[in-house]
Formats: sequence, structure tokens, C-alpha cells
Amino acid sequence: MAKLTLATFLLVAFLVSSFFFDATMAGSSFCDSKCAVRCSKAGRKDRCLEYCGICCNKCQCVPSGTYGHKDECPCYRDMKNSKGQPKCP
Repeated sequence: MAKLTLATFLLVAFLVSSFFFDATMAGSSFCDSKCAVRCSKAGRKDRCLEYCGICCNKCQCVPSGTYGHKDECPCYRDMKNSKGQPKCP
């Protein structure tokens, strides 16, 4: 009986954690498409997409175009890295 209870608990814990990680780790289609446009001309696309995704998930917006226009999204514009420089591409 104890083994069945433990197995059931572990199964439920695994299912709950998998739902949590899917929701937080997966990019939304909104952010993925907006960041693809924003980073289309970037020299280091992988890095651009990573930071754009972080900023988009937090701010729920991405400025239009491939560069500039950050006034369209103040949250995105105002995010800074640990060195005080702009975090979002």
C-alpha cells in the first residue's frame, strides 16, 4: 500500500511539474513571432532571440521593426542588465 501511495504521489508531482515547466519555459506564439521579426537582421540571432523572449514575456510587447522604436514599449526600453545597459535588443 505504501508503494502505491508513493508511486501515485510521484506521478502526480511529475505531471504538475511538467505543466509548470511547459507554461514557463515555452515561448508564446506572440513573443516568438515578434522576436523573429525584431531579430531578423541581428548578427547573433540566438542571443537576440533569447533576450527578446525574456523581455517580451515580462513586458508583453516588442517594438516594431528590427531596430529602435523602443518608445512603443516603455517596459521593454527600460529593462537593464546587471551593468546598467539596455537588456532588450
